[in-house]
Parts: sequence; structure tokens; C-alpha cells
Amino acid sequence: MSGPEPGADPEHGPQTAGPHGAHGRTPDARQRWASFKASPYFPATVLLFILAAAAGLFAGSYTYAMANPTPHRIPTAVVTDPETDRGREFVAGMDKALDASLVIHVFATPEAAREALEEQEVFAIVRSGPAGVSLQVAGASGAAVAQLLAESAVKVGDTLGLPVAVTDVKPLQKGDPRGLALFYISLAAVIVGFVGSIQLSVHARGLLPGERIAFAIAYSMLGAFAIAAVVDWLLGAVDLPFAESWAILAFTMFTSGMVFTMFNTLLGRWAMLPTWGVMVLLGNPSSGGAVSWPLLPSLLGHIGRWLPPGASVNAQHTAVYYQGHQRLFPFLVLAGWCLVSCTVFWVWRHRHPGGRDREPEHAAPAG
Repeated sequence: MSGPEPGADPEHGPQTAGPHGAHGRTPDARQRWASFKASPYFPATVLLFILAAAAGLFAGSYTYAMANPTPHRIPTAVVTDPETDRGREFVAGMDKALDASLVIHVFATPEAAREALEEQEVFAIVRSGPAGVSLQVAGASGAAVAQLLAESAVKVGDTLGLPVAVTDVKPLQKGDPRGLALFYISLAAVIVGFVGSIQLSVHARGLLPGERIAFAIAYSMLGAFAIAAVVDWLLGAVDLPFAESWAILAFTMFTSGMVFTMFNTLLGRWAMLPTWGVMVLLGNPSSGGAVSWPLLPSLLGHIGRWLPPGASVNAQHTAVYYQGHQRLFPFLVLAGWCLVSCTVFWVWRHRHPGGRDREPEHAAPAG
């Protein structure tokens, strides 16, 4: 029989002299960083900073666009028949009062000027005569713009000792005196659109690409109907041309959902960042819904027309207040975003985090 091993306690067995091997060493900085990145604390910490930045950007973008609207470019029609010296003096006074923001379009007849207003090429019509000046504004083109023009016209008229008659030839509906209802319903379509896509990715992860698109169409149609029905039939806030408004809202909601799906395909779990940036931080403040484009900072006023929220507000606004004068451009914008998003998703669908094996389990090869 052999004796106890060297270094062994006869009563308690082998004893270790101290830490040894890889598990006994204190991890260095690289190992601690690798361990942190593999833990749930890393994405949680990243989200802390992302959410803080998003909160500041969200407040900043809306404040920058809406807190202090000032005129930058207000297209205005001037009728030259009849034309008077006092009328030209009034227009010059208006331009000076509005910091040279009037963009004058000259028309020979009141009918031509009114057609330009119906086509939303101008926001107001100035016509002078022996008795004074007539200013026609379009409240539906922007309540703030119409109010600014009316107030400036009265002040200029008082300064010149010239009678001024202000008429709102396109008033807002009684249930929407500030013209914000169309902005809100478009905002709802945008947000519910990409939130719906997020929820499909979370709760219906196994949907195949074609099925995912089909369900996005389905919730867009149903959600748009609910928005229009509540605002028009239940609340009576705005009298909508129901079929057209429903179609615009559904198109907006589907486009928004597919934009998230595109970014989810390209960026995975971080898809919410560019979606939120394009649709909410940039798109909604520049849409012209809460503050008309002539009062927005000029860059936002131009960018907004090319983003889905701005296109949706534009199309909806024309459908409600300028019936018979609907334009193709906002639908082309929505269609462009929709086509690009669907194409990216379909071409790189193998990268999308969802989906499932289409082969039934019982048909799978053994082993």
C-alpha cells in the first residue's frame, strides 16, 4: 500500500496551494470587455444613450420646426386688371412687413388667380380697385399663414390709409378650426404602420416574406378604415371624402410598415433607429401638417415633400379641401418609398430575422 501523495492531508485529502490555470487568473481589460459585450448589459447600456439622444432630438426637431414659425416663402397672386398705384404700394408694404417673403405671381384676371389658388400654387390673392384692396386668403392652405397675411394686410392698410377687405375663400371645417386633424390622422397612420411591422416581427416571426407583406396590407387597410371612421363618423371632426382618405391612410400605413421592414432586413435589431429618424424626427415636423411649409425653415419645407409623412399630409389635405385638384406627386413619393422598401426586403429576404422552413417536418430527411 502506497502512502499519501505529496502535498496531501491524510485526513482531508489533496490540498491546493493556491489559484492556478486559466480560471485562477484575474481577467484583463480585453477579457472583461468581451464578457461585457456578450452579456445583456451591453445592449441595455447602448439603449440608455440611444434613448437619451432620441428624446433630445425628438424635442429639438419639433421645437425647431414648430415653436416659432416665421414666413420664408409665401406665393401670392396679384391681379393686374384693374391695376392701381395704391395697389402696387400695398403689395410693396405687405412684402416689407413680411420680411420680403412674398413670391409674387401676376395674373391678368381674377379667374386665373383663383384657379392658381385651387391648384395650391398661391396662398393668397391681392386685387386692387378704386375703393381699396381685396385680399383673399385660403385658411385651408394653412391657418397660420392665412392669419399672418390677414393681420399684416390690416396693418399695412392702416398705415397707408387704404381700406382692406380680407376674405377667407377656403375656410377650414368647423370641427377642425386650426387645421390639425389631417396632421393627426396622418401621424397615426405613420406610427401605427411601423409599430405594426415591429409587432409582426415580434409576435409573428415565422411569417414568410409574402405572408408578411400580405398581413402588412391587411392591417393597413383595417387600421386606415378605423382612423377615418373614428375621425369622421364617430367624432365628426372632419368631413372626409371617405374612400379617398381611407386609401391615402392605408397607403401611408403600408409604406411606413415596409420602411421598417426594409431597415430590419438591413440592420436587424437596430432597425428602429433609422425608421424613427426618417418618419418621426424628420418626416413629421417637416410634413406641413402642423405648420405650413411657407412657415417652416426652408430646408425642412423642401425635404418634407419627399418623405412619406409629408406626402400623406399633402394628399390628404388636397382630398379634403381641394377636391377635383388632386396631384400625382404625393402618391409618387409614397409609391417610391414603398417600391424601394419592398424590393430591398424581397431581394435580401434571407437576411430578415423572421421566416421559417417551408418544408414540413415529416418530409425532412432522417438524421
